Amino acid sequence: MDNDELQWRMQEDADSEADEQREAEARERAALVAAAIIAVGIEETHRQRVERRSAHRTYLCRPQLLPNPREGTPWQRLYESRSDRAFVTTMGVDVACFEAILAAGFADMWNLTPIPRADVPTTSNPRPERRSLDAAGALGLVLHYLSSTMREVSLQQIFAIIPTTCSRYITFGLSILLKTVRTMSDATIPWPQGDTYEEYTLLIQSRHPLLVGAFGSVDGLNLPCQTSDDLEIENATFNGWLHDHFISSVLAFAATGIIIWCKLNCPGSWHNARIAKPLYTKLLEQTPSGYFLVADTAFPRGTNEIRGRIRAAMKAGQSLPQDKEARDQLLKFDRQLLSYRQTAEWGMRTIQGSFGRLRIPLEIENGARRGDLLEVCVRLHNLRTLRVGINQIRSVYVPIWKTDDQGVWDGFGDMLFSEQRKRDRVSRFHIEVAYN
Repeated sequence: MDNDELQWRMQEDADSEADEQREAEARERAALVAAAIIAVGIEETHRQRVERRSAHRTYLCRPQLLPNPREGTPWQRLYESRSDRAFVTTMGVDVACFEAILAAGFADMWNLTPIPRADVPTTSNPRPERRSLDAAGALGLVLHYLSSTMREVSLQQIFAIIPTTCSRYITFGLSILLKTVRTMSDATIPWPQGDTYEEYTLLIQSRHPLLVGAFGSVDGLNLPCQTSDDLEIENATFNGWLHDHFISSVLAFAATGIIIWCKLNCPGSWHNARIAKPLYTKLLEQTPSGYFLVADTAFPRGTNEIRGRIRAAMKAGQSLPQDKEARDQLLKFDRQLLSYRQTAEWGMRTIQGSFGRLRIPLEIENGARRGDLLEVCVRLHNLRTLRVGINQIRSVYVPIWKTDDQGVWDGFGDMLFSEQRKRDRVSRFHIEVAYN
């Protein structure tokens, strides 16, 4: 084989190898392009899927909220204002009461207790500096939640926290708030002892002189609740008289506006007589003779053992004494009973007006958590009545200014509440004598 033929064959082999290399590179480029197209397709498909889902995901994420929950939020602006008016308007307590709750143990429990989470051991050390809210922010969140009917999305905007954090903080904050108020003397639910009966009845007699021995008023409270898939629970909460599902309670109010007895979180189908059984026992065994509570005519007054311990105004058609003087005296007593009975309605309206959360149907599946919510509201009612003083019963029956000339106060009170008496919607039920 000559040199020319050898050189030709070598060139042919080289060209063949170059062609194979170019084909391999072309296949590799084609594979890369195909992979890129697939990757872009997958990414685009994922993006479209996220967009479709986002249309149905009605919650806020961090990019839609203020960046730092501890700086520049609406809550921080409110808290730094230290305005009693603003605190009462949004949380129902003034600055001093707010700080008292923090100092009574809420701040320590917030800082020293790990927040329960499924992915964190209960024995782990808490890291309060890593939390979105400090103790004051957590208390503010819980009080905003209790005092309003707003959705959690509004709370997320006010406090700049994401939905999961908001729900977790509310649940944990409610639990430690309940533990805190249980230790505060002004948040107790005290049945009268010793001279307290006389103190309460004197407050009532200052406006209703004939109600000698009255020391409070009592009535039932029905709060709406959710319906349950469990037929037994659904039947238990259904109130046939009101034709809806309720959680029932009975509360007794003193003339100072505080709650002195309550039975909470009972099924709506229960009659008040069943709920009030422990109250009947207290009236029988722990109440001195001659003292009584005032109720409306529909409230059950117990058995003959406690006859006279719960009194109500007369019903229409009830017989009256023939003697004019005795009849007039009985009617005066009846009118004063009816007038004072309205304090129970004031108390119930205060509970529902101060704690907007109670106007939203209560959860039905977790009875313990529902009971804790009701207890927190009742104890906070007493706390704010004594510390803040915003309470209609207290405003009417407890004099704010005391002078040597009691007539000055009485005259001022008559002037102040004259219009309120004119609008008294209970007055139409006053008994009037009809002669045949």
